Amino acid sequence: MQKNIVHINLAKGFRGGERQTMLLIEELSKKDYHQKLIVRQNSDLASRLEKLQLSNLEIIAIGKPYLFHLNVFNGASIVHAHETKAAQLAYFVNMIYRIPYIITRRVDNSIKNNFFNKKMYENAFCVVVLSKAIEYETLKISPKIKIKIIPSAYTKLQIDEENVKMLKKRFEGKFVIGNIGELDNTHKGQYYLIEAAKMIEKKYPKIHFIFLGRGKDEENYRNQSANLSNITFEGFVDNVGDYIACMDGFAFPSLNEGLGSILLDIMQSKVPIVASDIGGIPDIIKDNKNGLLVEVKNAQAIFEAIEKIYLNQTLREKLANEAYKTIENFSIEMMCERYEKIYGELK
Repeated sequence: MQKNIVHINLAKGFRGGERQTMLLIEELSKKDYHQKLIVRQNSDLASRLEKLQLSNLEIIAIGKPYLFHLNVFNGASIVHAHETKAAQLAYFVNMIYRIPYIITRRVDNSIKNNFFNKKMYENAFCVVVLSKAIEYETLKISPKIKIKIIPSAYTKLQIDEENVKMLKKRFEGKFVIGNIGELDNTHKGQYYLIEAAKMIEKKYPKIHFIFLGRGKDEENYRNQSANLSNITFEGFVDNVGDYIACMDGFAFPSLNEGLGSILLDIMQSKVPIVASDIGGIPDIIKDNKNGLLVEVKNAQAIFEAIEKIYLNQTLREKLANEAYKTIENFSIEMMCERYEKIYGELK
């Protein structure tokens, strides 16, 4: 029996949540699903999916007020909301058309405990969360919320061997520590990694840091690291896989994190990880087994963890190999099967 699924993602940019939305839609397109994707105008997610020319996918851009466009949901079997504004719209669609909806919640920040949010989450057929940390925050609104945990998937990033060669030559003789994410200290905490880099430059000049991404704190970070020779701000790049292939380690000093889906791509690439012991990160990184966890906002702890993996090749290999062993639990196929099980319960 064919399912008609309407996905909603009204996010402005293209971050981890949009990448995961895209991965799910791609995988479902290989199966017997007719899909619509409702996006805001000038959506980056929409433009990326349009390039793939997927069968049985219709992309519809709507403008504000979004409630004026409820007719696009006619004929849907399921509405799948992939972020908060989408969840709000799905709630009203359910009120008017009685179409069941599920919500995927990807962040572990607290939810405003008001009447509307309580009803929006309680009325969902299911609220999918990425980690135990998100589950904990969501259930604070109401114990009646039906929750299932489905973690993100790794991306199967493409690699261009020629680009990798050029990057390795560019950073020849360096032990490269990568960081990938929006340059936003309230979330990703790169300030503390740069403070660790200051300590590292004096003691281990061969260690070099590459930051991939842009964000509101980029200028502050550049000022903070103005006197350092061991940091490169590369900006936003499309060939993330090429850069990961050149990394000897990866540092992820987040201050809060629903899961940290980029860590899955790092694990799949067999790069050892140093990450904050916060949010959903401990769901996938087990300290001293498949990565090193450090106290949040602690530059000294970051320095010491990076020092460990730099000085100990055996430890690096152990962490990377143990991480890789678990990666199939986070495959696109596995994620899709878990969502399909939920969709199937709505028959």
